Amino acid sequence: MRVPAMLFLAAAVLAAASGGRPGSAQPPKKGPRAAAQSPKKDNPEEAALLKRAEAFVEAFHSGDAKRVAAFWAADGDYTDLTGKRLTGRDALEKSFAAFFEANKGAKLRIEIESLRFVTPEVAIEDGVTAVLAPDGGPPSRAKYTIVHVKKDGTWFLGSVRESVYTPPSNAEHLNGLEGLIGSWAAEDGGGGEVARVSFEWAENQNFITSTFTTTFKNISVGGGTQWVGWDAAAKTVRSWSFHANGGFGEGTWARDGKTWTVKTAAVLPDGKKATATEVITLIDADTVGLAAKDRTVDGKPVPDVKEVKLKRVK
Repeated sequence: MRVPAMLFLAAAVLAAASGGRPGSAQPPKKGPRAAAQSPKKDNPEEAALLKRAEAFVEAFHSGDAKRVAAFWAADGDYTDLTGKRLTGRDALEKSFAAFFEANKGAKLRIEIESLRFVTPEVAIEDGVTAVLAPDGGPPSRAKYTIVHVKKDGTWFLGSVRESVYTPPSNAEHLNGLEGLIGSWAAEDGGGGEVARVSFEWAENQNFITSTFTTTFKNISVGGGTQWVGWDAAAKTVRSWSFHANGGFGEGTWARDGKTWTVKTAAVLPDGKKATATEVITLIDADTVGLAAKDRTVDGKPVPDVKEVKLKRVK
């Protein structure tokens, strides 16, 4: 039976479902970026810490190592990603001086995840920090924990510890689709039409990307790309597809065992609107079934597409 190009362009699309630089290369970094969040109105100490943070970032951008080290308590310490520990302002100043010499114009950006007060004079802050190189290269990120201590009415950095930064990922919500990762193909049984689709994880595994194409006697007759990801607001898997002929669409996914049902809505190249229910079945490790039902174009029903089986190529 001939491989339906329309099915492949719809169902196959829908089927697609840094640590910071260690040691002296990245010196200690301090807490909140004032623009990131506002202090609670009923907590003047939090406001004081955020103002202190603004001053720290300004000092960092000035490249003044002595000025930056002065934000630590006299016996304060910093532990980097490798476990190397620096104690005291003199050691910290030397570390900053070496960093600023090697990284002129570097910028600091901080995202606070939490700030809590253990006592009126001790606060603990957690977050993610990034050092941006002046040449526009990718930022160097690290997670951090800071113990703030208040002495003689002023907040100081008592201890700063860095750990490896792991980018957030929604991979857990897409694990049911990991069996699709790879390349697949289906032939029409001698008519010359071949459908191919490949799936792979995007960076940080927040999306699965798909590239699909249909050829007839080695001539392309259709294709496109799709992104499948987790919609945190709707709490569901969704997809967005883009066809080489100018059409585009989106789908909402639901899982039942090894079968995924995708409610789709698309705009065709001529402006007509199409809907369908696509069914993707993970038959076994090397076979995927694709079908389409409840299809409409501008509200008028069109024939269903029977299941087409794709075999794993690699």
